[in-house]
Amino acid sequence: MDVGIEDCLHIEFEYNKSRYHLQDVIVGKIYFVLVRIKIKHMEITIIKSETVGSGPNAAKETDSVAKFEIMDGAPVRGESIPIRLFLAGHDLAPTMRDVGKKFSVRYLLNLVLVDEEDRRYFKQQEVTLWRKADKPVRKMLEPATTDSNTNGIEDATRTSAVGDHENGRDAVDDEQTFTVKCECFTIVSAIEATVMDHRRIDFP
Repeated sequence: MDVGIEDCLHIEFEYNKSRYHLQDVIVGKIYFVLVRIKIKHMEITIIKSETVGSGPNAAKETDSVAKFEIMDGAPVRGESIPIRLFLAGHDLAPTMRDVGKKFSVRYLLNLVLVDEEDRRYFKQQEVTLWRKADKPVRKMLEPATTDSNTNGIEDATRTSAVGDHENGRDAVDDEQTFTVKCECFTIVSAIEATVMDHRRIDFP
């Protein structure tokens, strides 16, 4: 952006881009190419321009939402001034153009110079503001919760079933053991009876 008066003042205002999000920083430089008038003050303002309606019935209102003082004193030819304008903390909203053909919001960078006779020189350049999306927050997965009473009932049922199964198996094992013992006792008793019969010898 060039600001100047022919054969009296020539200033170049360079900035890094024309689109900024609402928390961004405007980085640039002001370079004085020609200075033949005495400048005592320079500032940059951000102007919000709102337009409601269309055609001859459109209502337009402008407001200065931010102001940055760039220089206080007289510059010389060849001097450059770096600038960093922080947008965070100011009442800004995204740029909107012809919403429903009825509403618009635009922003202008306004470079203002004031000389020793309080004459004001300015140049405006439109910039676009946009809202940067927030980073999604990843929520940690919570462990699944179950009812302790339900777990207690299930555990008791499982224990009871296992116990009944084991008790039934023990009962079958005891019955088989008892049967084997009874059979062994019967066989042993028969052998003992036979032996006793053989020992029983009758002499004439």
